[in-house]
Amino acid sequence: MNINLLSEKFKCFAITECKGSSRMYEYLSFKLAEDKNLLELTMHTRKGQPVPNLLFGAVHYLLLKGTDHKLKEFYPSVVQNPRSVEESFDYFKDFCSQFKDEIILILKNKIVQTNEVRRCSYLYPTFCYISNIVQKPLALIEIGTSAGLQLLWDKYSYSYGTNEIYGDKNSSVYITSEVKGENPQFLQENIPPVASRVGIDLNIIDITNDEDYLWLQALIWPNHHNRRDLFHNAAEYVRKNQLTLIEGDGVELLSDLSKQISKDHSICVFHTHVANQMPSKVKKRLLEQVKSIGTDREIFHIYNNIQDRDLHLDYYMDGKEYTNKIAKTEGHGRWFSWEL
Repeated sequence: MNINLLSEKFKCFAITECKGSSRMYEYLSFKLAEDKNLLELTMHTRKGQPVPNLLFGAVHYLLLKGTDHKLKEFYPSVVQNPRSVEESFDYFKDFCSQFKDEIILILKNKIVQTNEVRRCSYLYPTFCYISNIVQKPLALIEIGTSAGLQLLWDKYSYSYGTNEIYGDKNSSVYITSEVKGENPQFLQENIPPVASRVGIDLNIIDITNDEDYLWLQALIWPNHHNRRDLFHNAAEYVRKNQLTLIEGDGVELLSDLSKQISKDHSICVFHTHVANQMPSKVKKRLLEQVKSIGTDREIFHIYNNIQDRDLHLDYYMDGKEYTNKIAKTEGHGRWFSWEL
């Protein structure tokens, strides 16, 4: 990847991802986009990985591990009263120079597997919509599951700017999200029944492993305290619930897994912010796999980052294909606008 393309990636990240969400990452991204040495450092990232997320995650990981450097004074996840963002870049650059070898090792060996619990805020109404259509228990298959936190969406509680609470009202994972426009009309008091949960990932994250747990924390942006709290609480649910997590290629395993699911249950394949790491031929293969399964039985596919950034629901019933763009969403689930 050349310097100019990397520079554009950081500028795009600052504008589309960070603006209004993380002033520090926005500021550092613009600065990084103009720094040849730091851009060259990011060339050690694996092909297909989101470069800004991985670099910022690597630095954050080292700071959370206790690496001693004044850069920590700018991170609200490390100190209580962080210094001004506008003073941070020289310290960031020095940190990357001083700990270059450690950062390169992370860039080469780690991948971005953000388990964003708040994205369940728009998955919940999506599964309610599906449940209303099929009136059957749902068989969940998540591609790019990481540690499996989103597989437990039915164990969490939700509110959308009103006094109504949906999902499991006794849950310690309480997710709020803003709905721009009208709330989905089919949100229901009764939680859609789940028959089974399977998560597939090229690299399964073990929530009980201290290093894996720390890496997931490092991928949460330093000023996002609520995201961190949701992660900690949801991780406890993963520890207490039985999940089937399979290490492998979800696209290639999908057909065989679907054959193991009773036709008394409806297959729901889902993934959020995963397809952006897939080559175009793999995205095409995934859509073909879902369509092939749909010739024989009903199957629902919830996804983004294939045609565009929006949330889509494609499904097959009685051999017919239905395609829907169902929502525009903020990357971390802070808001969404429902379009069905």
